[in-house]
Amino acid sequence: MEKTENELATLILDMAFYIHRELGPGLLESIYERVLIHELKKSGLEVENQVSLPLQWDGIVFEKGFRADIIVDKKVIIE
Repeated sequence: MEKTENELATLILDMAFYIHRELGPGLLESIYERVLIHELKKSGLEVENQVSLPLQWDGIVFEKGFRADIIVDKKVIIE
């Protein structure tokens, strides 16, 4: 069964707090990001990272207008 955005958000936050408790503060963001991606994938979720998303402005489409750190199940963006 597919999870809702709220269910995903709860799962993501629980994982993030767990990782922070285990690793502690002070590491580079990239380390926490890699571990979170690993844990999310281990849970069977679809995870994309460093995804370029287009931005449209004044009739112009900028192909790399925004870069999402992590996208989970094509529903939740983590920054």
